[in-house]
Amino acid sequence: MAFEQAIWRIDNHLTRLSPAVLSKELELETFIETDVAILNPGWLIIGRQVASDVGPIDLLALDRNGGLVVIELKRHLSTRDITAQALDYASWVEDRTSDDIAGIYKRYCDRWRPTESHTTLDDAFRNRFGFDLPIEELNTSHQIVLVASELDPRTERIVRYLSRRGLEMNVLFFQVFTDGDRRYLSRVWMIDETEREEQAAKARPESLLNWNGEFYVSFGIGEGEHRNWQDAVRYGYVSAGGGRWYSSTLQLLEPGSRIWVKIPGQGYVGVGEVLGPPERASEFKVSVNGVMTNVLDVIANGAALRPTAEDVDKAEYFVPVRWIKTRPANQGVNEVGLFGNQNSACKPRTPKWLHTVERLKQLFEIE
Repeated sequence: MAFEQAIWRIDNHLTRLSPAVLSKELELETFIETDVAILNPGWLIIGRQVASDVGPIDLLALDRNGGLVVIELKRHLSTRDITAQALDYASWVEDRTSDDIAGIYKRYCDRWRPTESHTTLDDAFRNRFGFDLPIEELNTSHQIVLVASELDPRTERIVRYLSRRGLEMNVLFFQVFTDGDRRYLSRVWMIDETEREEQAAKARPESLLNWNGEFYVSFGIGEGEHRNWQDAVRYGYVSAGGGRWYSSTLQLLEPGSRIWVKIPGQGYVGVGEVLGPPERASEFKVSVNGVMTNVLDVIANGAALRPTAEDVDKAEYFVPVRWIKTRPANQGVNEVGLFGNQNSACKPRTPKWLHTVERLKQLFEIE
C-alpha cells in the first residue's frame, strides 16, 4: 500500500522537508525502546533482542491486559518472509510461562539498562500502569507489529488476511525527514486500532457465542489519570483519553445499549445506558441547575484536561450515560472469575463475560 508521508515547514511559504533513511536498524529499535509511545502509550517494553528458538526478537512488549506484543523492525521494504518470521516468533512466545516472561524482563534490564535501578516485572507493570499485573491474563493474547518504511503488496495482503481471521497483526509505517541538521520521525498505522480490535473479536473462537448486547467499560482513576468517579456519576458520563489508543474504543458504544463500568483494581461500580456518541472535552456539555455547561467548567479535574481539550488525538472524550445503578469507588464488585480488560470499552464474546453480566445483575439487582 502506498502510504505517502510528508512534512512541510511553514515560513512565509511552505517548504517540503526531504525524506531520509536511517543508517542502522538499531537506531530505530533504540527510538522505540526508549519511548514505546511511538507505537502505543499503553505498552511496556520487557525485552530487546530476546533470544528464542527461532532467532532474536527485536522487541517484546506487554500491554495493559497482560498480552504480549512481538515487534519486528525493518528499515527498508518488508517482504512476506518477514511476516513468516514474525509468526514464528509469536508461536514461540505463546508457550512462555509467567516465570519465563519474568526472566525475559530481568535479562532485558541486566543487558540494556545495567546502570539503572530496576525492579521486578510486577513492580515495573504497577509503576507503568498504576495497577497490579493481571497474572491470570498474562500471555493469554498476542499481537504482532511489523515496523517498516514501506510494504510490498504480497505482505500487505497477508497481513490484512490474517487480521480479518482474528490474528492481531498490524503494520506501522515510519518515515524520517531532514530539515538542516534536524531529523523528524513520522508514522502511520496500516489498520486503524478500532478496526483491528473489531476484526480480532469477531474472528476469535469464543466469538461464535452470540454477543449479549452488553458493553464493558474501564474507567481509569489511578495515578496519572484525570478522572473522578463521583463526577461521572453526578453528571452522567464515562470518559477516556490521553491518546487515540485509549479513546478510540469509545466509538464502539452504541446509544441505547447498556454498559457495565469497572474501575481497574477496585471492581465494578456502575451500570447505565448510553445516551449518545463520544464528544471531545471542549464540546461535551452537562446540565447544571438546568443550564448546559461545558464539562471542564464543573468537574474536579477540568483544569488538568483543558490543555488538550481540543486536540483530536490527545483530548479526553466523554460519552453521555443515564445511570441505572452505581456504587462508590471503594465499594466496587471485584470477585474472582469476573471479566476484566483494560481497554476503555469493548463488546466481549467470552463465556466469562456472560457469567460476569449474570452475576452483576444479581449484585446490582438489575432485571
